[in-house]
Amino acid sequence: MEKNQYEGLSHILKEKNIKYDESMKKHTTMQVGGTCDCLVLPESIEEIQKVVSYAKENHIPYYVIGNGSNLLVKDEGIRGLVIKIGPKFSSVAVEDEKIIASSGVGTPRVAQVAKKHALTGLEFACGIPGTVGGCVRMNAGAYGGEMKDVVESVTYLDSDGNIKKILNKDMEFDYRHSVFGNHKDWIILSVTFALKKGDVEEISKLMESNALARRTKQPLEYPNFGSVFKRPTGYFVGKLVQDSGLRGYQIGGAQVSQKHTGFIINTGNATCQDVLDLIRYVQDTVYEKFNVKLQTEVEIIGGEKS
Repeated sequence: MEKNQYEGLSHILKEKNIKYDESMKKHTTMQVGGTCDCLVLPESIEEIQKVVSYAKENHIPYYVIGNGSNLLVKDEGIRGLVIKIGPKFSSVAVEDEKIIASSGVGTPRVAQVAKKHALTGLEFACGIPGTVGGCVRMNAGAYGGEMKDVVESVTYLDSDGNIKKILNKDMEFDYRHSVFGNHKDWIILSVTFALKKGDVEEISKLMESNALARRTKQPLEYPNFGSVFKRPTGYFVGKLVQDSGLRGYQIGGAQVSQKHTGFIINTGNATCQDVLDLIRYVQDTVYEKFNVKLQTEVEIIGGEKS
């Protein structure tokens, strides 16, 4: 890493918000991966705009992340700049039956705010570990609900740094996909959710039921990035993996969860390569036994040698 490439960032951000050779293990829920050259934590939209402009002017590749709950960083790390949309982007406002949430706020917190105001529609999201920005970007879902069902509009920065708004009908929502998957340089700033009035007690019961199912069926005691594979039409991933005899199968520190075979966990010392090798082994085994191709949900970045 040539540190002088990043010296100009000190004129944009506070020094405490610039971290060099930062381990990405700290910034992903799977807790694997190498270091990035530089990670920044902007505190305002203007700072994001200036950082992106700086990266482009200096031909520095950049990546935008949230909570890292659906992210796998390769062991070689990331050559370039990582922009983390963090705690400074965590405001939540309620206007009648709408909630406007900044992209860095945790989705479960937004679900709790909805419950407090007797707004129904976000109960499915009460346990999803991602930020609002990340969840909308991949149209995250659980327990029969998806982001596409409740998102009214998204405010974002386009590739030229302009603030724009896009409506649900133009979001190209599909299974674990949105228009932001096609435009990786668009940065989600905030999301407006359109909800409906409901009964607080009923909302609470449904959220408690979802949370209980999550605790009892998912390996939350281990680092993981949620469901590894997209659900193939007509099949359940966990059953395919289990029926392939892979429950508990392990490569290095990466293991197919004993509790939920749709998950891969970090038993404590996994490398990204362990995880990638296990993903490929599961894909090959399931295809061999059932002629079903499993596609990954997780986003894989990095891998450039220093």
